[in-house]
Amino acid sequence: MAELTEAKRDKEPKSDFGLPDERKYPMPDKSHARNAKARASQQEDKGTITAKEKAKIDRKADRILDK
Repeated sequence: MAELTEAKRDKEPKSDFGLPDERKYPMPDKSHARNAKARASQQEDKGTITAKEKAKIDRKADRILDK
């Protein structure tokens, strides 16, 4: 996965995030989209995000991954 430094992350538009209001789960490319899906699954299992938030992240990632 390409490195996403803090400076690069701060420059990313909100539309590149799975949860844009919180600027969480950045997806500037396919490798980050795959990672976002995996992390979202983990966080849903832990109870830190809702199923609705996970579904939103998955939809965004799937668009990037052309699924």
